[in-house]
Amino acid sequence: MSGAMERDPRPRVGVLAIQGDVEAHARALEGVGARPETVLREKDLDGLAGLVLPGGESTTIAMGLERLRLYEPLRAFAEAGNAVLGTCAGAILLARSASNHPVRTLGLIDLEARRNAYGTQVDSFSAFADPPEPEEAAAGAFEGMRCVFIRAPRLADLGAAVEVLARVDGAPVLVRQGRVIACSFHPELGDDPRVHALLLAEVLPEVLPKVLPEAVPGAG
Repeated sequence: MSGAMERDPRPRVGVLAIQGDVEAHARALEGVGARPETVLREKDLDGLAGLVLPGGESTTIAMGLERLRLYEPLRAFAEAGNAVLGTCAGAILLARSASNHPVRTLGLIDLEARRNAYGTQVDSFSAFADPPEPEEAAAGAFEGMRCVFIRAPRLADLGAAVEVLARVDGAPVLVRQGRVIACSFHPELGDDPRVHALLLAEVLPEVLPKVLPEAVPGAG
């Protein structure tokens, strides 16, 4: 590691690089003040402040996790209190269970991910996050966010500990349990930093008011 890298004060956030738009997530993380690093081996997790599990094809990513023996290291990373964001296929892998052609999941957030519930690749679409429900004040920070759905899962059967941060047409699309965040859409494809800022704010709470229109209760 060079001296310049050693002096880099930014928090290091990993992006699982088995499949998916790793570069887009890296750019988004840099945009909110993180130092992105690719993760393909257990030792790549050392010293990271957070981790992104990107979208892609969940079966392919699950097979990669098996091949690279990363299931237990990723679970241990999250259970140690580190912040984790899963988007689209990444959200499926974080879930308690997956349906519609199940894959092995990490069981880090108490919900069922229903694969391809929003349709196939040709059914891709974008929509704006709903105004918040009265009992979901934290969702106000994400109102109006443009959400891009590509073969997206539906986040269903949420446990009591799962907090809804955004909905589209009434359905939860961005949720959090502790420091684990699941997102059914692709935030890296929009020009909106709020989801990546939420992940970084789990590490540096002072980031949140600078990027989001209002602070999200419980972050940090």
